[in-house]
Amino acid sequence: MGNTRLHSIHVHPVKALRGLAPGEAAVEPWGLAGDRRWMLIDDGGKVVTQRQRPRLALAAAEPLPGGGVRLSAPGARPLTVEVPGPGDTVTAEIFRDKVAAVPARDEAAHAWCAAHLGADVRLVHLDDPATRRPVDPRYALDGETVSFADGFPLLLTTTASLDALNSLIAEGAHPGEGPLPMNRFRPNVVVDGAEAWAEDGWTRVTIGEVAFRVAKPCGRCVVTTTDQGSAVRGREPLHTLGRHRRHGGKLVFGQNLVPLSRGTIRVGDPVTAVG
Repeated sequence: MGNTRLHSIHVHPVKALRGLAPGEAAVEPWGLAGDRRWMLIDDGGKVVTQRQRPRLALAAAEPLPGGGVRLSAPGARPLTVEVPGPGDTVTAEIFRDKVAAVPARDEAAHAWCAAHLGADVRLVHLDDPATRRPVDPRYALDGETVSFADGFPLLLTTTASLDALNSLIAEGAHPGEGPLPMNRFRPNVVVDGAEAWAEDGWTRVTIGEVAFRVAKPCGRCVVTTTDQGSAVRGREPLHTLGRHRRHGGKLVFGQNLVPLSRGTIRVGDPVTAVG
């Protein structure tokens, strides 16, 4: 792994919306700074993602100083949303977890998101990621917490594994759907220079000077079949993952990480891993 490097960094300020690819990012115990600190909930308090609403792929969120976000989407006027101050929380249900979250104070934020989706949704903020949501205890160490990410603080993928997957898609039943870009998998960190599928055997990863433990492979869902530029769904990569990448009843691509230290990671940083 002598030439293995951090290829790119990806931060998604609002869960399920398009994010951005900064040159560096601070690593906090619950994930990259600013990553998935906001999300949408429906009128019953349940999280709304591209699983139910692929149109979310067409909206973007840009982080602002202090933790706010600037929302944008085709045909809509951009909107700046400030971090809500201390106040009443609502219970947001994100898969198996029930998390206290603070609704955006400006009703315009909820109206903007509802108009984009054509559905009754509200925008909520994770005010205290250090205490609000523990990592799944089946895979956690004591005290580990996570943002509004699906389950773990960071998701790692590799360019070689994507190339290998795209080769399998090209040989499969739906070659016209490939090659797929990495944004289908919505990772936080993308590694270049490793062998395809090498990450399957990793237990610990160091990026620059920041260490992470590998919690488990990432099970993939219908979001990966959603073109992030058009919101149109296809059949890949799930069809090919189902044939070649089954693990514990899941279709897997990438590895979930939990930080073991704080620090800043930068594109180009050396990456080392141990099995």
